Amino acid sequence: MTQSPEKVLEKIGFSPNEIKVYLTLNKNGSTKAGKIAKLAHIDRSSAYNALKSLQEKGMVSYVLVGQIKFFQATGPRRILDYVKEQASDVQDILPQLQEQHKTKKQEGQVRLFKGNKGIQTVFLDIIRTGKDNYVFGSEGQFSERMETFAHKFKILKKQAGIKTKVLMRKSTREIDTKLSDHKYIPNVSESPAVTNIYGDKIAIIIWTDEPEAIVIENPSAAKAYKSYFDFMWKHSKLAK
Repeated sequence: MTQSPEKVLEKIGFSPNEIKVYLTLNKNGSTKAGKIAKLAHIDRSSAYNALKSLQEKGMVSYVLVGQIKFFQATGPRRILDYVKEQASDVQDILPQLQEQHKTKKQEGQVRLFKGNKGIQTVFLDIIRTGKDNYVFGSEGQFSERMETFAHKFKILKKQAGIKTKVLMRKSTREIDTKLSDHKYIPNVSESPAVTNIYGDKIAIIIWTDEPEAIVIENPSAAKAYKSYFDFMWKHSKLAK
């Protein structure tokens, strides 16, 4: 599903006024500040502030005609360059942040994530961990509720070489059949809770109206959960 330009620009850190001004310039071409404010439906002061910050991002330039500035948007491909620059800056500081994260980290961490963004964070953590994922309790909620991201996750999972084993109820249909092995468990009730075991972590995702996840990072607990999973897998029937 195609997202709106406004939504995408918001995701990469543009303020509401920056979005209005940039899209106004992109649509109308070279324009004076006063007219930009009028077309963008914001006050002149806000327009000037947005123009200044957009110039700092390299998204807007201007030419002088006499003593009057005419602003214009840089070509849309500049947005991609801007995102790459941001990613490069993050890469530069990652080693320092990773080292600090390790020194301050406590064993047996329990973290809570809320909403679709939080759930995405958990699944991206599975990719970063790079370990096979063992799942029980799935009702296919991930594929149904987050279809676009679920497709992206499957691609990332394939690239990372991560294998998945899924235990599910007999009546449940799982969409991801190519990248996962499935077995059915008889006589279990439907539940909104899905458990993922990967590496030294257990992620319990609860698919309520606003989904949330609890991630437990504890090697002993993960090992115990994995042994329960192995027992259930051994005594379950292959999906057909």
